[in-house]
Amino acid sequence: MSISSAFTNALSGLYASSRAAELVSSNVANAMTEGYGARSLDLSTRAPASGGVRVDGVTRQVDEVLTGDRRVADAAVGYHGAQEQFLAGLERVVGTPDQPGSLSGRLAQFEASLIEAAARPDSQTRQSAVLSAAGNLAAHLNTMSDHIQNSRLEADHAIAGMVATLNAGLEEVQTLNAKIQVAQARGTDPSGLMDLRQQAIDALSPIVPLRQLPRENGAVALVTSGGAVLLDGKSATLGFSPVSMIVPERSQATGALSGLTINGKPMDATGDRSLIAGGALAAQFSVRDQLAVTAQERVDGFARDLVERFQDPALDTTRAPGDPGLFTDAGAVFDSANEVALSARLALNAAVDPEQGGALWRLRDGLGAMTQGDVGRAGLFNDFIDALGAVRLSASGGFSTAAQTSAGLASDLLSSVSADRLQSETRLGFAASQLQTLQQMELSKGVDTDAEMQKLMQIEQAYAANARVISTVDEMLQTILAI
Repeated sequence: MSISSAFTNALSGLYASSRAAELVSSNVANAMTEGYGARSLDLSTRAPASGGVRVDGVTRQVDEVLTGDRRVADAAVGYHGAQEQFLAGLERVVGTPDQPGSLSGRLAQFEASLIEAAARPDSQTRQSAVLSAAGNLAAHLNTMSDHIQNSRLEADHAIAGMVATLNAGLEEVQTLNAKIQVAQARGTDPSGLMDLRQQAIDALSPIVPLRQLPRENGAVALVTSGGAVLLDGKSATLGFSPVSMIVPERSQATGALSGLTINGKPMDATGDRSLIAGGALAAQFSVRDQLAVTAQERVDGFARDLVERFQDPALDTTRAPGDPGLFTDAGAVFDSANEVALSARLALNAAVDPEQGGALWRLRDGLGAMTQGDVGRAGLFNDFIDALGAVRLSASGGFSTAAQTSAGLASDLLSSVSADRLQSETRLGFAASQLQTLQQMELSKGVDTDAEMQKLMQIEQAYAANARVISTVDEMLQTILAI
């Protein structure tokens, strides 16, 4: 080997060693950085004529299959998490039987006040307690309906925010795709841009389940698990129009609420066959258009049962035909054709409320009574108690087909909500465990600092050896020149 060949080989080795040391330091420094892919140097032998080692490029080491599975699991957590959050909030509003302010608790308080009033029908204090307990029961159903509609509105706003995040994120990935292609065309290392792109895609994965597909010159395409193409060369544009108010009567089917569009084309956002099924975006549509709607139907069904128990003409013969009972539909008699949002309109009959020009004694003598009767008569109070305890079939709300008392129906309502919440919580726990496992697997395939430090020692040895060769070559040249 000639002196010039040895010098060339040593110089190429020094350059390769310095580049390898840079990558090791970058790997160690970013060992805990999310989205960072460990780098390794690609080397090859130069042609015999020139000799030495050639740096072919940098390889970014990422398990794309594992990353894709982790993103799908991330979307599953977002989906079940949003549903569980709604159901848990609904369960808190309904309340468990051990809570005085729960639906069952207020119903029990109402029944207890009727029993006490029946024992002393002449007591205005106990009559007032009946009015207060009945008002609290109606107000609780009003609150439940308001909570459900507020949850729908929050879901609507969340959808708008997620759509905006998706559009901005897809444009960012499209821009990074272009920069990566330019970097590769210029022969520079695009690994840093790929890290940024992975972070951008990871930020979108809880919203919709994304699959990453390779394209030419380092670019990628993004497709949902359901098959919707969100990015392939050019990013798609998602459309959604939020509203400022939601009431039970408003729905997407009637055109009162916005659906989701992709590039101007409407797309089904709910159901197992939805193109975006499985992420937080689909979950918010599910809350707004399915879960909350079902919950409203159940609450309205309970309110209907309560109204009809006290609206029975045989219960109070003082009322004229067509007059409302103790519980009314915004002061009017309830019509079964107008059940939607009944729980929001539920109110006490003004005839028994002194603040609305009524009189407490009508609770004892009849809602249609014109004058007071026997103050010791407790018949109507007892009839009210029997109405609550009567076993009857629920006409709506999707409750059990078995005949139930009012207390049994309240328990059925809570049981259905709790069962849905427990099922959603179980699914969320499974999805979270799966995500955690995949994240740990991804970390295990990331930067191994021990291995990187061992590699650095080898690099130092190689660098020292090449430096020694150059030093020796320099001494030989100096000797030759001195002759």
